[in-house]
Amino acid sequence: MPRARVVRVDPIRPSEEVLEEAAGVLRSGGLVAFPTETVYGLGADAFNSEAVLKVFRVKRRPLDNPLIVHVSSLDMLHQVAVDVPDWVVRALSNAWPGPLTVVLKRRADLPAVVSGGLGTVAVRCPAHPVALKLIEALGRPVAAPSANLAGRPSPTRAEHVVEDLGDEIDLIIDAGETFFGVESTVVDLVSPRPQILRPGPVGPEELEKVFGFQFYLTPLTRGFSTYIETPPSPGMKYRHYAPSKKLVLVEKGSCGFSSYLDFLIDLLRSYSAESPALLATRETIDEIGMKLGADIAYIALGSRENLFEVAKNLYSSLRSLDKLDKISIAFSESIEEKGLGLAIMNRLRKASSERLVCK
Repeated sequence: MPRARVVRVDPIRPSEEVLEEAAGVLRSGGLVAFPTETVYGLGADAFNSEAVLKVFRVKRRPLDNPLIVHVSSLDMLHQVAVDVPDWVVRALSNAWPGPLTVVLKRRADLPAVVSGGLGTVAVRCPAHPVALKLIEALGRPVAAPSANLAGRPSPTRAEHVVEDLGDEIDLIIDAGETFFGVESTVVDLVSPRPQILRPGPVGPEELEKVFGFQFYLTPLTRGFSTYIETPPSPGMKYRHYAPSKKLVLVEKGSCGFSSYLDFLIDLLRSYSAESPALLATRETIDEIGMKLGADIAYIALGSRENLFEVAKNLYSSLRSLDKLDKISIAFSESIEEKGLGLAIMNRLRKASSERLVCK
């Protein structure tokens, strides 16, 4: 396949001509990478089984890892889901478009491959003009996981898609950097006990306001394990978001912050022969840099006072790590698990090959 065509569009007022071209690619069974407000997605016509299988093949994604189906309206939700309760429709009317995915019962005519063979389907309505207008131009739901090789950090810029899939897909719509930088929140609305399957930009507090009840958080939700026999949602069973180089997540545990900084410094000194890298907030880098100097490769995630900035920079920072010469290992600071910090730590735990806890 020739290298994908990359077309730049205005993120707010995308070219109708480009969107019609992209919709035509999808109608013909092709694959289109496009921006959402979270990350770039790799789209296929959700009702074209061969196109959906192509998504799995191109991403090197296991077939039991479900895809999220993207719709452009509440009405389109009913094309892929059945027995949707009225209270769910009312809640989604306030939450959509937005970075919230719900797991519901799958319509029988939606190809089972989309959902990893399960009787459920994960659905969301994205809040990005390009994504919405592309789905509207197609007139059908679009199945779209993140547009990266399976296991790699998700793409927040078109160039990340080119790096991973540029020789494998048909068209890439470039609308600049995505807004949130981490994938949507996924909630299970089918099980007797509603739970958060994957944390994201919509936190537990916001979910309670939207639905009127609390959602259950499991250790799996927080990223402590990668194993589940039949995952109903992406991001649950396999290692995800990982750089090629070894990443060690250093968790704060019961340490005070001063002790935690000393723990990080001792680790970096002990690996000085390997020229380690440190992924951390700017404040932590400033404090550690005063003691260790420039012998460490520092990658700033953002300010610990602005977790939206940290989330937005997370995947590009993990990709930057792989481009550092003479670096074989990196250590990452942990983030307080409140609000968006829950999603950030989920991603860091799944991206890391090892975890150390300060005690």
